Order: sequence, then structure tokens, then C-alpha cells
Amino acid sequence: MDGGKKAFMNYASLCKTFNLPSDFTPPGQLAYDDLIARPLTRFDLKDDLAAVNSSIDIIQKTHGGSWPEAELSEDFDFLDLVWHEREFRDRASFAYVVHNTSNTYVGCFYLYPIGIRTKLSETTILYDCDASWWVSKDAYEKLYAALQRWLADSFPFQKVYYSNKETPA
Repeated sequence: MDGGKKAFMNYASLCKTFNLPSDFTPPGQLAYDDLIARPLTRFDLKDDLAAVNSSIDIIQKTHGGSWPEAELSEDFDFLDLVWHEREFRDRASFAYVVHNTSNTYVGCFYLYPIGIRTKLSETTILYDCDASWWVSKDAYEKLYAALQRWLADSFPFQKVYYSNKETPA
């Protein structure tokens, strides 16, 4: 520090990685009330494509940003799902599909290291994980409650950043 000026670190272009024990196996299921979640895979293509394309408004409001800008093609969604599978396998991020007990596809949730979706900053650097989700309006608060309990019990994260806590209007 020179002349009393505080040093500044620009974290915006940096990303954390998950600090997971080598023997950690990500859980294969979340069950809470009438919601059931499991890892998102390419085999969810038909349901995922229909759910995303019919939920663009809620995804943009809750998951943040302008994605998706328009309906997804089957080819694009397939590649996206395979990408999520690879990241899950490599423990770089975790994507889960959410159904209700009637087996209706209600949405997805994602666990990313800070800096992937939410910019790394002096504040967010304190978090281990960024949790975000898009689900039907009636499942929104329920999934938020489920994630808080499940992540505390099933993952080795000390502090989770919930990037979309507010229920969509």
C-alpha cells in the first residue's frame, strides 16, 4: 500500500472451483415433500426441451439474464444436457432435474462454483457454491427450502450463495 491507498483486487474475471474431498460422491437424489430431484442427463431431452421452451419467461426472471433468448432447438438442448453431464461427472458443477411425485417435470437446479454464474467479488468470494434454479411457480419456495436443508446435509459446502431467492411475480 502506497500513501494510505487501499489495494484493490478485481475478481470479476476469476472463478473459484469446488473444494470437494477426493472421496465425495455427489448425491443421486433429493426428496422433499412432493419434489424429487436427480442428476440432469441427455435422457431428459424430450421433457427438458418442452419445459425450457414453455418456461422462458420464468427462467429469465429467476435464473437471471436473457437466457434463453428464444426457444431452444433439440440439437442445442442435447449438447447442453451432455455438457451438464460432463461437468457433473468431473465434479465441476452439478445440474439436477426436478419432478413432482406425479412425475411432472417442474424444472431444474444448478450448483456452480462462484464466478461461473455469479461474479466473483470481495463479498461472493466467501461462498463455496452458487445455487440457482428455475421451477414452476408453485414449486419455487418449496425447492428453495429443500435446497437449504439438502445442501447443508449432503454437500461439504460451508456457505452457499442462493442467487435467486425471491419468488417470481
